[in-house]
Amino acid sequence: MNPMNRLLSTARQMLSSATVALATGLGAGLSPFAPGTVGCLWGIPISALLKATQNHLWEAAGAGVLVVLAVPICSTAETRFGKKDDRRIVADEFMTFPVCLLGLPLAAPVVVVAFVLNRFLDVLKPPPARRAQQLPRGWGVVADDLTTSLYTLGIMHILHGLLAFG
Repeated sequence: MNPMNRLLSTARQMLSSATVALATGLGAGLSPFAPGTVGCLWGIPISALLKATQNHLWEAAGAGVLVVLAVPICSTAETRFGKKDDRRIVADEFMTFPVCLLGLPLAAPVVVVAFVLNRFLDVLKPPPARRAQQLPRGWGVVADDLTTSLYTLGIMHILHGLLAFG
């Protein structure tokens, strides 16, 4: 192998390893207990960073970018692990969680209720989340979580409007 091809091969391997590290939530997805829930915890500080813009449009744009980036990240990890939606892949959880809090205050009760509700819905997978999971590669890995995050967002806005908590 010539030096340029060796260099490109090494660069590809390094990028793939970094992507897999991100897909596993820097190891959170390796948790023996509820790796999706443990990995989803990364979504809380990410949400706080997006809310720090103090602009709903920027917050929504940032959440959208995260969802789009999650697809190739999860696809790469799926290929590396050789398994569809491997439980070690948690980028889909933490990169879609900020959607749950769009337009809501970053108050402890709001975050806790959104987190628990999102995890419950992720396990339940109401329609069309289960069907969305059947999409190929990273699309399916992310689509079901995006669906449950949108459900969570809607329910959270209803609860926030009715109970005015947070």
